[in-house]
Amino acid sequence: MPDLLLELRSEEIPARMQRKAAGDLKKLVTDALVEAGLSYEGAREYWTPRRLTLDIRGLTARSADVREERKGPRTDANEKAIEGFLRGAGLSSISEAQVSSDPKKGDFYVAIISKPGRAAEEIVAGVMPDIIKNFPWPKSMRWGKASARPGSLRWVRPLQSIVCTFGTEHEETVVIPFEIDGIVASNVTYGHRFHAPEAITVKRFEDYATSLEKAYVVLDAERRKDIILHDARDVAFANGLELVEDEGLLEEVSGLVEWPQVLMGSFEEDYLSIPSEIIRLTIKTNQKCFVTRPQVGETLSNRFILISNIQATDGGKEIIHGNGKVVRARLSDALHFWKRDQGDLPDLETLEASAEKFGLDLKKPLDQRMAKLDALNVTFHAKLGSQGERVARIRALAADLARITGADAALVDRAVVLAKADLRTEAVGEFPELQGLMGRKYAVLQGENASVAAAIEDHYKPQGPSDRVPEDKVAITVALADKLDTLVGFWAIDEKPTGSKDPYALRRAALGVVRILLERGVRLPLLATTKDADLLAFFHDRLKVYLRDLGARHDLIDAVLTPETDDLLMIARRVEALTAFITSEDGKNLLAGTKRATQLLAAEEKKGTVVADSISEALLKLDAEKDLFAAVKAASGEASDAIAKEDFRSAMAALSKLRAPVDRFFEDVLVNDEDAAIRANRLALLRLIREATGTVADFSKIAG
Repeated sequence: MPDLLLELRSEEIPARMQRKAAGDLKKLVTDALVEAGLSYEGAREYWTPRRLTLDIRGLTARSADVREERKGPRTDANEKAIEGFLRGAGLSSISEAQVSSDPKKGDFYVAIISKPGRAAEEIVAGVMPDIIKNFPWPKSMRWGKASARPGSLRWVRPLQSIVCTFGTEHEETVVIPFEIDGIVASNVTYGHRFHAPEAITVKRFEDYATSLEKAYVVLDAERRKDIILHDARDVAFANGLELVEDEGLLEEVSGLVEWPQVLMGSFEEDYLSIPSEIIRLTIKTNQKCFVTRPQVGETLSNRFILISNIQATDGGKEIIHGNGKVVRARLSDALHFWKRDQGDLPDLETLEASAEKFGLDLKKPLDQRMAKLDALNVTFHAKLGSQGERVARIRALAADLARITGADAALVDRAVVLAKADLRTEAVGEFPELQGLMGRKYAVLQGENASVAAAIEDHYKPQGPSDRVPEDKVAITVALADKLDTLVGFWAIDEKPTGSKDPYALRRAALGVVRILLERGVRLPLLATTKDADLLAFFHDRLKVYLRDLGARHDLIDAVLTPETDDLLMIARRVEALTAFITSEDGKNLLAGTKRATQLLAAEEKKGTVVADSISEALLKLDAEKDLFAAVKAASGEASDAIAKEDFRSAMAALSKLRAPVDRFFEDVLVNDEDAAIRANRLALLRLIREATGTVADFSKIAG
């Protein structure tokens, strides 16, 4: 079966767009081919800074013939109905239709529509111009003389050539010559911009990939990443250093080069006085370079690794020199930021009112920055006030939370008033991703308590499912207060997440609260804290996601979760105990018996059957019901005592003793006795079972 090779070659595509664009191309083309009646064995996409490539194997050479019978109106239908049928079926007159008879519905028209199959080349030529013209780039551009025409081709960067070849492995391939805005598909491509600018004629994917390799183009992005990573590790090791790996940067630089060449540059050791995080971000953001560190220790070295797209004749000396000049200039700026942030602000007299409001010491640089943040009235959100007002809210909430977490109230207060101060530092102004981390460093420099410094950094955490959770009680308290204030505030102004849209990262904030409470064992009454039942339901949703990711069954979560439950730690512990219990033999059998009891009771309640208000021991006639009554009373007492101690496993163990008496009850006892009083008493006994097991879970919601 034939294969299809497609290449769209352009000026440099932004690295961040390449992977998705290649995936979009694969989906758009294969979907269009399948829609047209073709099938294929496999497809793989490739990308470099200058090309998107698609390799489709085992494509059918022709679509199948299609014969469709389209049922029309009755033969005695009105003229309008018949005209509509003819238009829909593509017939010019009713004589072209057939008449079919139905014993019940009578005679009606049928159109036989035959569509002959089409050659794959014709289909590809037909679908490709539309795919290219309507390609979903985040941003696109027009260029050249054609750009003046309405509807002219738009592409992320000027499109230069198209390769489209088709054929089997053992036959000559053909070019599928579609055209778009003067660019005609051919079998000619080009290699590396500088090392191999000559035209390359290709037939199918194998010789295409081989020819590009000879022309200094590594087509496979994953292979480029592998080359960069291993060569960078080797260069670092050869210099007695270790590469500081960065997956995001690796992905980006692999999209900047077609022929990766790894080189090492350096900068003056004096710049190592700047915090490592600033050095790393400066070099990464401005020059797309990796940093290195000694093989022993965490501090950085003064060597960096750069990735060139050119195999230089001088061994890369000029490239290293040019990159080094830029790196030094950027580090000089960073050093300036670092030193300025440790000095006094020039307008301290204007900050006294803010300093008094928050109990700040204007002799300390970080305190000055917090006072400046408040004095400038920097907006947090138009409907939620300024950053200063937000800090005041967090401060009040954190004071309440400190009593629950057991954190030192004075340290919590100090951490809160300094937590957002680094937003006014020049380092964070240049690199917003360093907020919190820089605050911690500046707090240490001005002699703050270690717990306060840690809380300044960690109050943003966790920022995702894999991020670490704060450990220090002060940090836990401030982190909870920060996230709860965010959630309560946005709920109050009705800015809630909708569908896939969550511009204020409220799902992440709620998951952060869930993780802190569960992973740090904090008992927080969320409904009393937030005063919002709808927000509590949102926490429940995040809790379900978190527990399911840990492997908990959704039905077991639903069995212990009620709309009013606001102690998430309690829910998690109940689910854990229920999971262990329900997988045991006793648990499985008790579940079956309990479900039978609750279902029978529910059915009778629905019919309006009388259920006694309480058990009358005088009406317990059979040993099986007497034994069950005694067992339920004993198990309920034990389970209640265990639950009071939050020993849910013991509560489950107590309930497991009901297994045998419940089984024996259903074997020996007819619940719906002819005597109404006995029947009502036995139904009350079933209700007792439901109430006993309901103290730990709603067994009716458990599958199985």
